[in-house]
Amino acid sequence: MSSITFIGAGNMARTIGVLAVAGGNTVEIMARDQSKADALAKVLGGGTTSGKWGAVPAGDIVITAMLYAGVVSTVAEYGEALAGKIIVDISNPFNSTFDGLAHSDETSIAQEVAKIAPPSAMVFKAFNTIFRSVLEEGRPDVFFAGDNPQAKADVAAFIESLGLRPLDVGGLKMAHWLEGAGVLTVGLAGNGIGHGNFAIGVNEFTD
Repeated sequence: MSSITFIGAGNMARTIGVLAVAGGNTVEIMARDQSKADALAKVLGGGTTSGKWGAVPAGDIVITAMLYAGVVSTVAEYGEALAGKIIVDISNPFNSTFDGLAHSDETSIAQEVAKIAPPSAMVFKAFNTIFRSVLEEGRPDVFFAGDNPQAKADVAAFIESLGLRPLDVGGLKMAHWLEGAGVLTVGLAGNGIGHGNFAIGVNEFTD
């Protein structure tokens, strides 16, 4: 099993945290508001601890469970505390009308994180194509992108520990297209599907 630190104590930290604890992982919560970190650690149970903001995370895998606008600045603030860590960005940088990305370049929040993270950190994109309610109730596929082969195996093993299927989409440059898939998911929820009780996945067909 893995050791996981969530930076952020909101809904996604709670949702993935519940699955992480149930999957036998060691979990730590960090938040600017220490009382929120303490409260979520108590709710999750299973030996979950709360760490001090800005300290070296206890987890080998660090999930930035926050809105996209705060991810890059938070990683910069943590600086060398994230050296050697696997950093997983789960954010969606939607524009104000939720029909495009907030950035116009062919980049992603995860790629911007990689530019300012310690060189020994390994950055990934994952979980951003899944609605929180589906994570709470379903068993969706989890697309992820990153460059380091060993870290990929570690991220995949963590996803599997949640009872979910990891699907590697390629290197970190694919994070841009995962963010686009997040926009696609919202478009489907508002139009062709008409609700958020679904997830994009892969069906394999054989002759």
